[in-house]
Amino acid sequence: MATNPSPANAQQLRADAARNREIVLAAATRAFAASDTEPSMRAIARQAGVGVATVYRHFPTREALVDAVYRDQVVRLTGGAHELVAAHPPAHALRLWMDLFGDWVATKHGMTDTLLAMIDSGEISLAHTRQELLSAISTILDAGAAAGDIRADARAEDVSAGILGMLAVAAKSGDPAQARRLLDLLMDGLRPASRKS
Repeated sequence: MATNPSPANAQQLRADAARNREIVLAAATRAFAASDTEPSMRAIARQAGVGVATVYRHFPTREALVDAVYRDQVVRLTGGAHELVAAHPPAHALRLWMDLFGDWVATKHGMTDTLLAMIDSGEISLAHTRQELLSAISTILDAGAAAGDIRADARAEDVSAGILGMLAVAAKSGDPAQARRLLDLLMDGLRPASRKS
């Protein structure tokens, strides 16, 4: 006859489950970023070093896993904006955030089909995500305008469009360093004239 686990054992089981979930989420993020096609749940389990049953226990469907990765990345982007601006001068924080944004875009490569289907069905709201990302950019732009190291007339919508366009062009070029060069040029354009060399 099974007995209920002690409070300490129950807490350890919850901690193990939470750790396994984070391991699967991190492995899925890496797998989606590295693949041009959607990796199987089995491949993600292998990369995480867990059984496929563990993946399905935390994410019963591919859609649940894609949703979790997508939302985790949005949280990292929005939280990253606040952390970066607290730790660096705003212009430098924005350039570092652009790299985070590039990583987020890359993560979606291996989950494009599922992600598009979820957007079409309304399971994921692009409008809500866009608003969160624009708010993150605005946080850094506002700090930069106050510090005088980012143009006061820079708008989050324009910066977002610039980043997306540059990342799209660089992805097609086959030159991994092009994205970095283009983002550096965008950053130069965002500096006030008095700060340009």
